[in-house]
Amino acid sequence: MADPQTQAEALAEPARINGAAAEATLSGGELTWRPAGGGEGQERRLELESEVLGCRVEGRKLRVATFAAGGGGDGERPSALACGGGGKGGGGDGSRRRGEVVMEMESDDAAERWGDAIRDRLASLGPKRLFIIVNPYGGKRSGRSIFQNDVLPLIEAAGIFYTMQETKHRLHAQEIAHSLDLRKYDGIVCVSGDGVLVEVINGLLQREDWETAIKVPLGIIPAGTGNGMAQSLLHAAGEPFSISNAIFAIIRGLVADVDIESEKYRWMGSARLEFYLLLRVINLRRYNGRVLFVPAPGYEEVGEPVEQIPSFEQNGVSNGSQEDKANDRNGERIGYPGPSIEEADLEWRSLSGPFVSVWLGNVPFASEDAMAAPKAEFSDGYLDAAIIRDCPRWDVLGLLFQMKDGAYVNSPYVEYFKVKAIRIEPGLRVGGSAKGGIIDSDGEVIARGDGPRGGEAEHLMAYGPPIQLSVDQGLATIFSPRSR
Repeated sequence: MADPQTQAEALAEPARINGAAAEATLSGGELTWRPAGGGEGQERRLELESEVLGCRVEGRKLRVATFAAGGGGDGERPSALACGGGGKGGGGDGSRRRGEVVMEMESDDAAERWGDAIRDRLASLGPKRLFIIVNPYGGKRSGRSIFQNDVLPLIEAAGIFYTMQETKHRLHAQEIAHSLDLRKYDGIVCVSGDGVLVEVINGLLQREDWETAIKVPLGIIPAGTGNGMAQSLLHAAGEPFSISNAIFAIIRGLVADVDIESEKYRWMGSARLEFYLLLRVINLRRYNGRVLFVPAPGYEEVGEPVEQIPSFEQNGVSNGSQEDKANDRNGERIGYPGPSIEEADLEWRSLSGPFVSVWLGNVPFASEDAMAAPKAEFSDGYLDAAIIRDCPRWDVLGLLFQMKDGAYVNSPYVEYFKVKAIRIEPGLRVGGSAKGGIIDSDGEVIARGDGPRGGEAEHLMAYGPPIQLSVDQGLATIFSPRSR
């Protein structure tokens, strides 16, 4: 199908742009102008899809609302949405601003004609009806103010119809996505940290119409502590993709301990992670256990071969929670059944502890300034595993300094590889402690290992059986920034 932008008639005529005489052109998906008569000054351009919000006509004047580097015209303050929630990692100086380009045409008719042409092109781009979920409690509790001060002016300028709802409790976003009438919306956007987006995906996958529901485009505007998902989207800007599974990261050991136990310092914002990380390195914990995995092509030599492992069905997938039972109807599972994998055909390998940290995910960034999985891709159909083996605490500190650009994975203390399926068999903390640590999925505790309670337990972790993950490629679609 031909791009509607290329089919639209091109316009070109003289105008005064922000008070200066110019030759303006609207062609395809770009608005460009250059000084009239070959005067001094560079050609300016705005890409309609990524830099123009909307326009309105006032007599001979056409006011074009922009969101571009420098504002694209008369700019306002930098937006918190410029990148990564804090102005890191974008183009130029990393800041985009709301702005306005004023085009004064030669007649009222010319202004109307150009206004109609721009609006017609914008109408064919992007969503026009959004459901927005705001988490007012994440990060520095800034979700509500980010929505009011940064998101709302943009969607109003773009003429987008929206419904906004704030989350009230844990898993509320999952409940919302599970019951939402998706026929009313073109997409769902979360103003939150990564965990709320994961809740939305899981809520969609629990629906009876999950195969249709999961096709609804999803987006995230960073308002959490680490904001690794948003940073990963910026890292992949301009690349079309979908995501491979309904979690972005599962972690155990050092990183999980820091992520969860630092909650008591939430008032510090993202600095709580660095502060508590230093405390944990000084008092470094090491954990026993085993990781079993089916390696991706090219990683077949990692670890040791495993002749046979118990079938996952024998261990049981359900943990017996109310959440699981809510997705059963007359004994039949409702919603997404999970990837179809024949375990008998898989060649498993293993790595045994002690471990300092185990990180599994399919996004590159764990936070805005920590690249945990430099080779991770959203839709390659694999999970990336980064495992820090037992090593001296000061070497661990050195590895953490190298995590900014992902160089830490080159250390001999780190095993980095891709997998199609993986199983975590957690053990107790090294040193005789009866504690088994935390397993954390996107900021939420899914298991705590406090050791046997009231006698010898069949499994060390409180949730029961080991955790097994497998990957379903291209499961959901995410709104992504476009690169210029």
